[in-house]
Amino acid sequence: MKVLLQRVQWAKVEVDQKVVGEIDAGLLVFLGVEKNDNEALADKLLQKLLAYRVFSDDDGKMNRSLADVEGGLLVVSQFTLVANTGKGLRPSFSRGAAPDHAQQLYQYFLNVAKQKHGVVESGVFAADMQVSLLNDGPVTFLLDA
Repeated sequence: MKVLLQRVQWAKVEVDQKVVGEIDAGLLVFLGVEKNDNEALADKLLQKLLAYRVFSDDDGKMNRSLADVEGGLLVVSQFTLVANTGKGLRPSFSRGAAPDHAQQLYQYFLNVAKQKHGVVESGVFAADMQVSLLNDGPVTFLLDA
């Protein structure tokens, strides 16, 4: 399971020209699910994500977490994060979870996030989505479970 997180001033995701998820300042998270991922890994990654210190304190150092700043969390499924890009000129998606398994873990991740954090929005699994954001920093990290 991989997460690409971006600290944003705002972010939104649209499907068929309708906003399905939107946050003000917080984290935009792209979530990729691999074949052997499970709920325990999702829990571990979510815990790390909510506590990851990427927001500035009063001295301008990254010492505050999403929970500390009570920022929004926008989660978007993105299977391309788990692509193997090491060989050739075309990515391989053999590491990716089957759609049913990926959707189940994506929904699990969202449900637990909503229990643990205030503002949680999401995209639509497997939809053609348009994501808009204002990256703050820019600050972008790739987290593995």
